[in-house]
Amino acid sequence: MINVTFITNDNKQVEAPENSNLLRVSLREKAGIPFKCGGGLCGTCKCLIERGLEHTDEVKAKERKHLNEAQLAEGYRMACQTFLRGDVAVSWSTAS
Repeated sequence: MINVTFITNDNKQVEAPENSNLLRVSLREKAGIPFKCGGGLCGTCKCLIERGLEHTDEVKAKERKHLNEAQLAEGYRMACQTFLRGDVAVSWSTAS
């Protein structure tokens, strides 16, 4: 099991199986990452991997439509497209 910390949600910590999808973990644990489509089309689930970016899988083409190279380098990902291979800490914007 891996540990996921949802910084924006009062540092809520949960466990999930390795290779879990970040958005699905957030939904299951009521952690609060915002989303609309869940399929990489809308970009709503943009989040920042603050710790453990090296524990995420490769960036998908759908993510590149919503995130530029600078954002990807900073650690931004789309939760619906991100699978976890190890412990991570994630935050997101609460502005609508």
